Amino acid sequence: MHQGKLVFAQLMEHLPLHTFRQCVARYPSRYPTLKFSHLDQFLCMAFAQLTFRESLRDIETCLRANASKLYHLGIRGGVARSTLADANEKRDWRTYRDFALDLIEVARKLYADESFGVELDATVYALDSTLIDLCLSLFPWARFRHGHAAVKLHTMLDLRGSIPSFVHISGGLTSDLALLDQIAFEPGSFYIMDRGYVDFGRLYAIHNAQAFFVIRAKANLRYRCVASQPVERASGLRCDQRIVLTGLFTEDKYATSLRRVKFYDRASNKLFVFLTNNFNLAAANVAALYRCRWHIELFFRWIKQHLRIKAFFGTSENAVKIQIWIAIAVYVLVAIVKKRLDVRASLHTMLQILSLALFEKQPLDQLFTRALAIAETPESINQLNLFG
Repeated sequence: MHQGKLVFAQLMEHLPLHTFRQCVARYPSRYPTLKFSHLDQFLCMAFAQLTFRESLRDIETCLRANASKLYHLGIRGGVARSTLADANEKRDWRTYRDFALDLIEVARKLYADESFGVELDATVYALDSTLIDLCLSLFPWARFRHGHAAVKLHTMLDLRGSIPSFVHISGGLTSDLALLDQIAFEPGSFYIMDRGYVDFGRLYAIHNAQAFFVIRAKANLRYRCVASQPVERASGLRCDQRIVLTGLFTEDKYATSLRRVKFYDRASNKLFVFLTNNFNLAAANVAALYRCRWHIELFFRWIKQHLRIKAFFGTSENAVKIQIWIAIAVYVLVAIVKKRLDVRASLHTMLQILSLALFEKQPLDQLFTRALAIAETPESINQLNLFG
């Protein structure tokens, strides 16, 4: 039997603790740290994410039931729901935001050579946002429309590895366009967006940054075609045009020409119109790039299903943001471990295994390898089929 470290401790060994301490020092807190440090707080919240805890009492009960193992988990302070609640209320959420962003940079380097379905040397980002519903009576600071409350998770996803490269948490009423005002666009990179991001002044800023965008056009777009390229209609393409905008408010905001690509998708029986400022990419690849935008929809669905960002452990804005940023940090940490250990299992499978094995003493790489081998073992022909 393996007598080494607990699985949870092995997982947390992949955290850059020096970076974590720098993030803590950046935002000094008046909340006492001697008995319950920032790292204790992070580890307790990470444990809650990995084991799908539903409340502070749930976290406290599970950890106290394994009190003899807390030191080996890396938790040095006393675990009490009141202590954890106070830490979530009073410690600066930006500490965990900065740490999550540092983890994201580590993950992006590991996944830099990953394929995402389109052969392209440039970095490709998908931009979108999702709403996280809240109860208005408990979260009055997050008032949304029609008597509801919500926060909005604005995300820019690096399609190589589906790693969020930029995340911003705002009130539910914040416009999606606010995300574009906070991004430092990388020259040569592609930004894939839906119609909600159509603002030609902001798109022109992307163009001036020598970056590229692919975005769905709105139905009321006013333009004039100045040139047209032949297309292969069998591939679904309907037109490939160079256009200039003629709208009353758009002509001055975007002062140069655009490329307009129309594509018919047989699977959905829909016609899509894309705009881009890149004239060198094949028209079929323009449509293929936009199709990859669905990676971000899958990412939002994945984190809502597998991370604890529906039931919150605190009601203040600070507590909600801490929980969301630590959830993102845990997602990225598991992605880092997957790459470093060359785990073939999906992130979903890894999380399911971790949720049951955190207190075991088994080498992390062997844990995933054995679980995957068992899952792939064909059923015995002598096994009774209960549902046959």
